[in-house]
Amino acid sequence: MAVYVDQPIWRWAGHKWCHMLADSEVELHRFAASIGVHRLLYQGPPRTSAPHYDITGLERARALRLGAIDCNREEIVAVFRRVRVRNGKVHRPKRPPPTGTV
Repeated sequence: MAVYVDQPIWRWAGHKWCHMLADSEVELHRFAASIGVHRLLYQGPPRTSAPHYDITGLERARALRLGAIDCNREEIVAVFRRVRVRNGKVHRPKRPPPTGTV
């Protein structure tokens, strides 16, 4: 089994963030715990179609030290497509705008 991380290029809340994915969800959770990432930060179905964690550059460095595979954008997209859960993401129709009557 393998764990994959891409480059931390997304800025939010004063940090740069990246994705962490794995060949299995069990491995993903085990690895996240080993680098100190809390399970509450997990993102997966039904909210997203691929099980993953968004992690900071610091957490990414820990992951690489423990054997995670550094991926470029094309490689992480290939992993995403391989591990995604078909029909896992719930698509909710948009509500129509209010009519303006009170």
